[in-house]
Amino acid sequence: MIYHRKFIHQKSKTWVVFVHGAGGSNVVWFRQLKEFKKHFNVLLVDLRGHGKSKPEIQEKDSGYSFKEVAQDVIGIMDHLGIKKAHLVGISLGCVVIREIDQLAPGRAESIILGGAIIQFNKTIKVLIGMAKILNSVLPYMWLYKLNALILMPYRRHRESRNIFIQEAIKLGEKEFAKWMKMSREIKSNLNEFLKREPSAPVLYLMGDGDHMFLPMVTDLVKKQLNAKLEIIKNSGHCCNLDQANIFNEISILFIQRNSGKQEIVQPR
Repeated sequence: MIYHRKFIHQKSKTWVVFVHGAGGSNVVWFRQLKEFKKHFNVLLVDLRGHGKSKPEIQEKDSGYSFKEVAQDVIGIMDHLGIKKAHLVGISLGCVVIREIDQLAPGRAESIILGGAIIQFNKTIKVLIGMAKILNSVLPYMWLYKLNALILMPYRRHRESRNIFIQEAIKLGEKEFAKWMKMSREIKSNLNEFLKREPSAPVLYLMGDGDHMFLPMVTDLVKKQLNAKLEIIKNSGHCCNLDQANIFNEISILFIQRNSGKQEIVQPR
């Protein structure tokens, strides 16, 4: 069972489940936890191989699939008796959430995707190809730092970039290699992403400086019936860290509106 932390609200019956991206851990939500605990029950998870979720013996030499990673999260929800929850993801955690929604439609009351990865453009495909070639030659952290710099290139992204790099160091080379091997599966998952409507309302939260993925999300939202896009100014790919207050306010409002709650927190 993957590592998880739960925080129970004295009155609320609403659950929010946070899913981090590749190379991260539940720590990347530290700027969300305090505010969300005021309103909801909160579940934080470390995806397999990340943070405190160490691989099982039978997993040490085998690869992963997004289906297995998603089933881990569903398993924790089942274990805790969480029938429905609002799912919040960042970066590749958004792919995990969409896989959860495909495997267990109806478990999500709403879906919030920050720094959403929904498609690979030519630049990303080139980067992945280079990473696969260089992975056998260069230390994995060099590759991760390079990718982090490309995704979050500006000076104002430095803090969020450093947080993700610090968490990736804990991942280790073997686990990094397993997630690298999932890149082919990511492509097929993203194709399904574009074709299939999610089973719950979706909010995309994107930084205005997320130069890789914002254009693709903007196009997708025009095609999805139950999707909304909010662009956060002065923010990059990790908008939950760059502009945490705005991310929190918009997310909480969206969750409350999709939970039938009467009390509304207005965003700034």
